Amino acid sequence: MSTTVLTIYVLMWPVLVAAVLFVISRAFFGEWRSARRRGEDLV
Repeated sequence: MSTTVLTIYVLMWPVLVAAVLFVISRAFFGEWRSARRRGEDLV
């Protein structure tokens, strides 16, 4: 395995985790804002 392929493979995981965290956080804060506008609890 070449060094470039191994480097891309290792660095791919933090990028994927950051993308998933971004999507989950965006959805959570959207729901939170919506609940605050309606005056409801989030849970």
